[in-house]
Amino acid sequence: MEKSDYIFGIRAILEAIESGKTVDKVLIRRDLGGDLARELLDKVREYDIVVQRVPLEKLNRITMKNHQGAIALLSPVGYHKLDNVVPQLYEDGKTPLAVVLDGVTDARNFGAIARSADCAGVDFIVVPERGSASVTSDAVKASAGALFYVPVCRERDTLTAVKKLKENGYLIIGASEKGVENYTEADFTVPVAIVMGAEDTGISPEVLKQCDQLATIPILGNIGSLNVSVAAGVMLYEAVRQRLSAGFSNK
Repeated sequence: MEKSDYIFGIRAILEAIESGKTVDKVLIRRDLGGDLARELLDKVREYDIVVQRVPLEKLNRITMKNHQGAIALLSPVGYHKLDNVVPQLYEDGKTPLAVVLDGVTDARNFGAIARSADCAGVDFIVVPERGSASVTSDAVKASAGALFYVPVCRERDTLTAVKKLKENGYLIIGASEKGVENYTEADFTVPVAIVMGAEDTGISPEVLKQCDQLATIPILGNIGSLNVSVAAGVMLYEAVRQRLSAGFSNK
């Protein structure tokens, strides 16, 4: 982790929040107490920032400097909310294309997916608050800067986000080896959210149940699956192919 990705010390974190820096999450030593710690907890709740109680060893792995039991992880870009992004796209007359990441934890995979998403004209990416890669400098580098352009919506959890998208008329297409439908047979010309699962376990069972279609990419070799960022690129460019064939603008 680069030094630009975090700040440490309770007072420094409080000042960073007050100054408007985009804080991804705050890590606080599990047994930390006292008035200053309570002030920090009140502040992160006020600004709806994710907070995690962690053991001292985790903080020390980030920095051995005098962190006072608290480290704030910073984001190079601000996060968005589905409640704001979804209606605006419809008001703009768009047929939205979104990517939902369910447990993708590797920053390089996240960045690579964002790069493909930007090239494919994706309107936004959804990530959960916990158990997911964040917008760090490593992710931005892997995205070749795409994360500065594609809005990232961070929601409480993937299941809630998917249900919200369904309520707003999105077709939920899960990329899964459990699917029986070839990915080219899925309909990407309607409002669509493509769900990509975790690198090791795929889409979680509860999210799988919410998918309207499970699309599979044929595997002809000896390795059982594609890297998640490669699979995302395959799915997205099928969406591009269908949308251009249907007369969608390529801008």
